[in-house]
Amino acid sequence: MTFSTTSSPTSQFDNVVAPFCQAAGLPFGDVLTADTIARAFADEHVSFGQKAHSFWTPALTLWTFLSQVLDDGSKSCRAAVARAAVAMALTRPLPEYDTGNYCRARAKLPTSVLCRLTLHVAVALEKEALDSWLWHGRHVFLADGFTASMPDTEDNQKAYPQPKTQKPGLGFPLIRFVVLLSLATAACHGLDWGPYQGKETGEPALFRRLLDHLEPGALVLGDRFYCSYFLLALLRVRGVDVVTRLHQARIKTFRRSRNVDQDDRLVIWSKPEQPDWMDDETYAAMPETIEVRYLYQRINIPGFRVKHLHVITTLLDTEAYAHEDVVDLYHQRWHVELDIRSIKSTLKMDVLRCLTPFMIEKEIWAHFLGYNLIRKVAAQAALLRGVCPRAISFAASQQTVLGAWSKLTEATPEERGQLAGALLAALGKEKVGHRPNRCEPRAIKRRPKKQKLLMKPRKQAQAELLAGRGAKDDQ
Repeated sequence: MTFSTTSSPTSQFDNVVAPFCQAAGLPFGDVLTADTIARAFADEHVSFGQKAHSFWTPALTLWTFLSQVLDDGSKSCRAAVARAAVAMALTRPLPEYDTGNYCRARAKLPTSVLCRLTLHVAVALEKEALDSWLWHGRHVFLADGFTASMPDTEDNQKAYPQPKTQKPGLGFPLIRFVVLLSLATAACHGLDWGPYQGKETGEPALFRRLLDHLEPGALVLGDRFYCSYFLLALLRVRGVDVVTRLHQARIKTFRRSRNVDQDDRLVIWSKPEQPDWMDDETYAAMPETIEVRYLYQRINIPGFRVKHLHVITTLLDTEAYAHEDVVDLYHQRWHVELDIRSIKSTLKMDVLRCLTPFMIEKEIWAHFLGYNLIRKVAAQAALLRGVCPRAISFAASQQTVLGAWSKLTEATPEERGQLAGALLAALGKEKVGHRPNRCEPRAIKRRPKKQKLLMKPRKQAQAELLAGRGAKDDQ
């Protein structure tokens, strides 16, 4: 193990990338290197844990933090510390089995470094994506939102208040996310969040903060929340195209521009009134009209709730982008729902665990750094197998990384290459089943255990029990 202060910073970070099948000769070997991590920490002047007796170096802290957020069992700090203690037992025994030292070291990891490394992995992976993984040679990005809760502390409630429909003391702070995910690799290219309720906290508002993550020539795929005149106009200025579902509030009769056919029309949208969130200068710079393409398709697939699909896109070239291809692309928007399920359910990010917004921010970026590194492993297996990355199971990739975590960390460079190659070959066989037009009821079969709900603040309920009241309610 080379986490000790006597080794070079780069060699210390070799162990951070080792569990993610980082070895010479394997595909995507330059997506995230130890040198890249070392530079990121050096740029932020991270210097804790440099004394000879220090246990928690930046490299060991990051290694432990990633193992904690990716753990598919217990995500506790105690389990993470135990993992680090076992890994370092032969070289540097843990001076004190205390999670407090680890938590203090984790707090010293700059959020900017975690963010920088997360986006670096996504961008580098996208640049090396095969042409066969792209759509008409375009890099497509899925935009969508989700929510998560966190511990009910005063600081968390102040930053991310619980929904107003919940009584004080009975709810949990709620946070809203919007993510930008690659259709080709499923990696996260952008992330923003805010309170669940309030002014400028909806998905479109959060998405506008992510526009700088989109390069000219990119294509955004979103649901009807992203069907907005100003959003389409802002993206077109950046050279970014959009495919989205027609918003339910917009009428389906348009002032025509050039009629291709009844189900594929080029239409003109006029500039609406100035919204509250837009300043005068930006509004004046918006075009008076924009031309968009309206596509209609009737859905005759049994079990599908949607029977009439209305799609809006800025892909105006009907010869380069056929009606069927664009509609099929919108059907692939469902991938973002599966990706969010991987984030919330597989990584168990539906409930965050830190007690302050300061640490919540680090926990979020650590999760997405781990998520992108797992997607990198899936892409490696896909390339060796000759399939697209989405054909490789995310859960299987996570379990493979966790299963070989200690072995890959402790192995020599030669052993890492052999072991990682064998793991990727095996992982390539864990393909996601091809189930087109899958139909499932929105219900669960297994009945949850019946449990009484807490209908009053916990401290009040505890006081009543101590006073001898409330016992009858439990009988």
